[in-house]
Amino acid sequence: MKVKYFAWMKRTVGVAEEQVDVPADVRTVADLVMWLRARSAGHAEALAEGAAFGAAVDHRTAPFDTPLAGAQEVAFFPPFTGG
Repeated sequence: MKVKYFAWMKRTVGVAEEQVDVPADVRTVADLVMWLRARSAGHAEALAEGAAFGAAVDHRTAPFDTPLAGAQEVAFFPPFTGG
């Protein structure tokens, strides 16, 4: 699965994207966040509990309870506004 990071999250993690092989028990976006936090201090900071960020699964915004079965890409991004 490809994981992408945008804006300050990219700088904090240290990469714009990475290819990961997630364990079978990582079933939702929330599970992925918890698993990624353990990868590095940058991941832990960018994906910290209480941090404001959103997710997209295969280019569609997704709540954190979204299942990952069959997903090819998950992206994380800070809040944004339109205008």
